[in-house]
Amino acid sequence: MGAVRTGAFECPRIHSTSLAKPTTTSADAIMKFYQHELAYRHASQRLTRREALKKMGAGLGCVGLASMMPNASAAELVERVSPLAPKAPHFAPKAKRIIQLFMPGGPSQVDTFDYKPEIAKHAGKRPDLVDRKSLRNTKMGLMPSPFGFQRYGQSAKWVSDIFPKTAECVDDLCFIHSMHTDIPEHAGGILMMNLGALQPNRPSLGSWLTYGLGAETENLPGFVAMSPRAQPRGKLANWGNSFLPGAYAGSYVNIQQMRADAVVRDLVNKDLPRAEQRQQADLIARMNRLHLERLERDQHLEASIDAMEMAFRMQFSVPEVFDVNRESQATRDLYGESEFAKGCLIARRLVEQGVRMVQLSHSIDGYDIAWDTGHGDIEGGHAKLAHACDQGIAALLKDLKARGMLDETLVLWGGEFGRAPTSEGAKGRDHDHYGFTVWMAGGGVKPGFSYGATDEFGLSAVKDRVHVHDLHATILHLMGLDHEKLTYRYSGRDYRLTDVHGNVIHDLIA
Repeated sequence: MGAVRTGAFECPRIHSTSLAKPTTTSADAIMKFYQHELAYRHASQRLTRREALKKMGAGLGCVGLASMMPNASAAELVERVSPLAPKAPHFAPKAKRIIQLFMPGGPSQVDTFDYKPEIAKHAGKRPDLVDRKSLRNTKMGLMPSPFGFQRYGQSAKWVSDIFPKTAECVDDLCFIHSMHTDIPEHAGGILMMNLGALQPNRPSLGSWLTYGLGAETENLPGFVAMSPRAQPRGKLANWGNSFLPGAYAGSYVNIQQMRADAVVRDLVNKDLPRAEQRQQADLIARMNRLHLERLERDQHLEASIDAMEMAFRMQFSVPEVFDVNRESQATRDLYGESEFAKGCLIARRLVEQGVRMVQLSHSIDGYDIAWDTGHGDIEGGHAKLAHACDQGIAALLKDLKARGMLDETLVLWGGEFGRAPTSEGAKGRDHDHYGFTVWMAGGGVKPGFSYGATDEFGLSAVKDRVHVHDLHATILHLMGLDHEKLTYRYSGRDYRLTDVHGNVIHDLIA
C-alpha cells in the first residue's frame, strides 16, 4: 500500500476508482455524477438465481446461529463502524495516553543522567570493565564528561548541567539506568526501540496501542508522529502499522512550520460547502464499500476507506489543535520558541484531544540522528541539542501536572542506545548498547525513583538489567494491556509487540 501526502501529513493511499471526472465544477453536477455511478454499480451487481440460492443457503444457517448468540452491544456496533473507537483494556490502566520524546542518535548517559565520577579518576586508562570487543577499534581510554553534575530535588538526583530545567522536575521522573539493546547500529536500534524488532516488518508501539485500545477522538488519528525538519532513520516504519489494519497506522507531521495550512494544505474547499463535501465523501465511501463486498476482504481498501473519512474530519480539527496561538501568552512563554518546544506543546494539545500516542522526535539542522554528533564533539554537540529541547521537556511536564493530566499521561524520554565512557578521537564517544538511560514520568510510574545501574564507569548494565522488550511490556502494562495477550494473527502465527520476550518491571510501578 502506498501513501498519500496531504501537506505534511502522511496517510494510507485512498482508493481511486476508474471514474472520469465531471466536466463541470458545479456541486449538483458532481453529486449527480456520483449518484448515477452508484446506481450503475448497484445494477451491475444483480445476482443470478443460482447465485442468490447459493448465498441464501449459506445464510440460513447463520440465521439459526445468530439466534443462539447474545445480541451485540452498542459499543460493539460502534467498534465495527470505527476501528479507532475506544476499547476496554485487559485490566484497569495506570495511564491513558503516551507522549514519547524520542532522541535518535544515542544521547550519552554519562553526560546527561548517569553520573560516574570514577571516570575522572581513571581518565585515559582502559580498565577491564570497558575493554569490550566492540570497543577495541580504538586505543583511547576513559574520557571524563566535559559537563558538571549537580544534585536536584528531594530525590537528590545527579543531573548534568546541560539539562538545568529538566533537572527541576527530577522528583517527577522515574529513571531506568540499566537499559540495554541488541546492536549498536542506528537503523536497527531505532527500529528495536519503536517496533521491538530489528527489521521494518512489524507494527510500531503506537500502532499496537491503537489496535488494543482505540482512541478517544473521532477527528484525529489515534497515533501521531512528529519531528521538526527530519524524520528519524527508518522513517515510516517507526509509526507504521505493518500487517495490522491500516486504521492503526500513525500519521506523520513535520512541525518545522507551525501554521495550520502548512500542516495540512488545501484546508478550504472553495467549490463545495461542508454539507456537500460530507455528501460526496459518503457517496465515495459507499462506492468503495461496494467494491469491498465484491473482493470480500481487502485490508488495503478497508484502510483507504478509513483514511478518507479521517482526512475529511481532519480538515476541520487540525487547524484548531495545531494553532498554538490559542494558548495563553504565559503558556507559550513557558514552552519557549524552539521547534522542539512547540512540538511539546502540540503533543500536549493532541493528547488533550484524545490522541492515544504522540511520538515527538528530536532533530536539529535537518539531521535525522541528531544525537550522533557525539562521535566528534560531545561538549559542543550535546550542549546544543540539550539546549534545544530542555525547556520544552520541562514545560511539558509542568504543564501536564498543572492541568491534572500527568497522572494519566506517560511521558517517555530516551534514544535507541547510549555512548561509551571511552573517547573516540579527541572529543567524541562511540555507540554503547550495553547500558544506557531512559526515563519516564507520570502514567503510574514511581516519581523521583531510579531503577537499575551500570558499572562504575557507565558502560554496561549490571544491576536489574532492562531490555527494550521489558520496557515495552511495562509500557503496555501501564496502559492496561497484557503484552502476552495483545496479539494479532498473521501469516499463520500470532504476533505481539514483545515477540516471545519481555517481562513487566513491576518495581517501576507506583
